[in-house]
Amino acid sequence: MAAAARAPHAGQLLREWRERRNLSQFRLASGSAVSARYLSFIETGRARPSREMVLHLADRLEVPLRERNRLLLAAGFAPAYGERSLASDEMTPVRDALERFLAAHEPYPALVLDRRWNLVLANTAITPLLDGIAAELLEPPANALRATLHPDGMAPRILNFDEWSGHLVHRLRREIALTGDAELEALLAELLSYPNVRGEPPPVDAAAAAEIVLPLRLRHGSGRLSFFSTLTTFGTAADVSVAELGIEAFYPADAETAAVLAR
Repeated sequence: MAAAARAPHAGQLLREWRERRNLSQFRLASGSAVSARYLSFIETGRARPSREMVLHLADRLEVPLRERNRLLLAAGFAPAYGERSLASDEMTPVRDALERFLAAHEPYPALVLDRRWNLVLANTAITPLLDGIAAELLEPPANALRATLHPDGMAPRILNFDEWSGHLVHRLRREIALTGDAELEALLAELLSYPNVRGEPPPVDAAAAAEIVLPLRLRHGSGRLSFFSTLTTFGTAADVSVAELGIEAFYPADAETAAVLAR
């Protein structure tokens, strides 16, 4: 019977994050108040880093909070960051803040997404975005990328699908590079299997260069809606769940869209 694979030690994980950030040992060490030799010993397992050193290096490498907990466990320490359900009593202030933001943003659409683009909360103004999406794509946990790019989702109504799909795929690739999340990699592979989804943003032409921001242009009834969006995150989160939430807020990109939403 084959022996079970050994879990990676903290040094191996730190090396993976350093390489993901395209940093040499020297560059990481020079900005971390540690010698390159000692960092090499940590990565090879010849030296056991302290809890403070693990957190210091994780901060320098901008490791997500979830993965910082994993680093600490691999080094033999307890996790530093809690992970609470948004439905728990402790999260009431966070939940109330999110709901106030969503309500205040009406009549424009806004939604809260988790780290894997699953819908957590939304305001009532997202109805124009959901029109025509197959019911099974909206069953919890509804995934925003899947609902947008799937041929039974929003895709047939997106007038600039080539640009928008390339933009979303580019965002997803960037998040995979930052987090190393295997489930996001699987989601990317699924999205790229959908018809006409671009693997990268299209080349910039003269019309695109004249835009201030890339709009989402959506067929709606006999007309169209045009949006741009912003993404907001919690800047001082000390809880894993909160750190992984993002608020996508849509704004009208032209007067016609603003008038339709106001009605």
